[in-house]
Amino acid sequence: MVNTQSAIKGRVWKYGDGVNTDVIFPGKYTYTLKEPKEIAAHALEDLDARFATDAQPGDVIVAGRNWGNGSSREQAVTALKYKGIAAVVAKSFARIYFRNGINQGLLLITCPEAVDVAQNGDTIEVDVERNVIRLYANSGSHPSTTRATASRSAQDVQEFPFPPLSSTALGIINAGGLVQHIRQKLGLTNTEAVPLGGE
Repeated sequence: MVNTQSAIKGRVWKYGDGVNTDVIFPGKYTYTLKEPKEIAAHALEDLDARFATDAQPGDVIVAGRNWGNGSSREQAVTALKYKGIAAVVAKSFARIYFRNGINQGLLLITCPEAVDVAQNGDTIEVDVERNVIRLYANSGSHPSTTRATASRSAQDVQEFPFPPLSSTALGIINAGGLVQHIRQKLGLTNTEAVPLGGE
């Protein structure tokens, strides 16, 4: 569960444009894997084999345009959530993926300017209260880092504003997803049945 009242800080995993849902979570596992740990183990395996083994809880994906295009399968969202990814920052999202992300409690932020600057291995901070992303240049500890960092000091910090999410979306994300949000609204615990009309 993400607490958007405090800043999220993690390591950048950067990808390009048009990453579709079958790449985020292979379709061949849709009906065979049920457990969160199993689903998380195959996240992005066809795009970046190191992600499933090396990504850590709290890390952040930074991506190009139209992240999550393709099918509407929710596993493309839950695979990242179960892996512990704190947020996805992209230039744009496929509409169904964005809605699925909110419903599953995954923080999705649109900020093209931050995407252009971010590099693999940088430390990224997403401050939802202030609607700003901060990028801290790192020295290249990321497993997929191949760039030289001489042009960017390890102390460099750059800030990028992003459009705020609605209070409703933030409430759903903070609750851990739409189902949990509704249960909270109804005053139910996770083990209570949802009452039907007339009962």
